[in-house]
Amino acid sequence: QVRLVESGGGSVQAGGSLRLSCEADEHAAKTLCMAWFRQVPGQERVGVAAMDSDGRLSYADSMKDRFTVSRDAAKNTMYLQMTRLKPEDTGLYDCATRVGRYCDDDYFEAAKYNSWGQGTQVTVAA
Repeated sequence: QVRLVESGGGSVQAGGSLRLSCEADEHAAKTLCMAWFRQVPGQERVGVAAMDSDGRLSYADSMKDRFTVSRDAAKNTMYLQMTRLKPEDTGLYDCATRVGRYCDDDYFEAAKYNSWGQGTQVTVAA
């Protein structure tokens, strides 16, 4: 169980940018698979981007050319830089982690993750 704190959400116009942060507590293991999911009311969580402790990445196809995920190992923090935002990007962005050096092939299977943050809302106007 890892305590996660997310920040950086907000309301922007289509084409704008936001940078999300997800910080794990200082006692958390460094060997974490970390991922961002998007939640829309009435729908299941959708994987956005993920990174394992060795820097291996995975992006949803619709995000790959617009979003960039990075990780600061010293701060145990993951960032999601979002550019050229679209209305369909709107949702509650939630950070999740599970212990392990690698994420294997299950980057975006929500049930595999053990710890979740409270989420940060992203709203993109047309």
